[in-house]
Amino acid sequence: MTNLKNVLSGNLEKLIYEDSVLQRLEIQKRILVTGGAGFLGSHLCELLLEAGHQVICADNFSTGMRQNVEHLKRFDGFRLIVHDVVEPIDLDVDEIYNLACPASPPHYQADPIHTTKTCVLGTLNMLELAARYGARIFQASTSEIYGDPQIHPQVESYWGNVNTFGPRSCYDEGKRCAETLLFDFHRARQVEIKVVRIFNTYGPRMRPDDGRVVSNFIVQALKGEDITIYGNGSQTRSFCFVDDLIDGIIRVMASPASLTGPINLGNPAEFTIGELAEQVIELTGSRSKIVYRPLPVDDPRQRRPDISLAERELGWRPRVDLSAGLAQTIGHFDALLTQSDRELMEVA
Repeated sequence: MTNLKNVLSGNLEKLIYEDSVLQRLEIQKRILVTGGAGFLGSHLCELLLEAGHQVICADNFSTGMRQNVEHLKRFDGFRLIVHDVVEPIDLDVDEIYNLACPASPPHYQADPIHTTKTCVLGTLNMLELAARYGARIFQASTSEIYGDPQIHPQVESYWGNVNTFGPRSCYDEGKRCAETLLFDFHRARQVEIKVVRIFNTYGPRMRPDDGRVVSNFIVQALKGEDITIYGNGSQTRSFCFVDDLIDGIIRVMASPASLTGPINLGNPAEFTIGELAEQVIELTGSRSKIVYRPLPVDDPRQRRPDISLAERELGWRPRVDLSAGLAQTIGHFDALLTQSDRELMEVA
């Protein structure tokens, strides 16, 4: 994980900002991370524990995995609880990172009603908890807020182009409602909030079956299967490596109370899905062929964040380029698949 002490360099303003982040990290806090056994949550828990905080990781394990946090048991300050944020919980904490919710279309569409409950009731429960104990709360919102955008790149002031009743709406509209709740609690009950719109993120600890394009392509390439592109491959995405994203999340949470967000965090480097497939084939040395299937309903044609606000207020910009990040992610999946093959051989 990126060492924050070495992240910033250059002008004095950035160094001063780094010091303020480190000071906030060095004050030991009791922190709740919902969805903490997930892809992003487990990386966040690890960094917070390394900074000396007490971390309560809450997860219902609908998509989170115990193996993501098994290694964190070595920290005395780590506590794992099985909990669904749809149900209220009472914990005396200083900070809350609300990351609970399936983030890939196959997973959030598998039980769309529960996805909406997680976004709305789950966020409401976390806000009530924050209000009760005076905790600062971070909300993992999403680029899906913008829907199939008509403005490119997407800026935080853009209200989006979202289908309110399509198959993706449980997630898109659920996250939009969650943002509304955050700002209403901030205005009405003075809760300190941080709202971040996360763009496509990838890296180690992604599930091989999560249905997102990076994991799909890598797993198919490593298995020598056809790589499936939905649509003609011209639609674009901007891929942010997990270390860069977690660094941005920490900076947002440590920023002054006046910086509520919403704020975009993502990599502004834009690639077509076809270009991504070609990179994965090259990096894996796979002989997989590319095949094309119909584009799913409401799948965005373009996605690229405008990160001017994050650059200006946080001194943050992604540092890991796509080829370097893919290489690490491929290594992760290669190890997973090798382990799976060994286990199958042992069973046989």
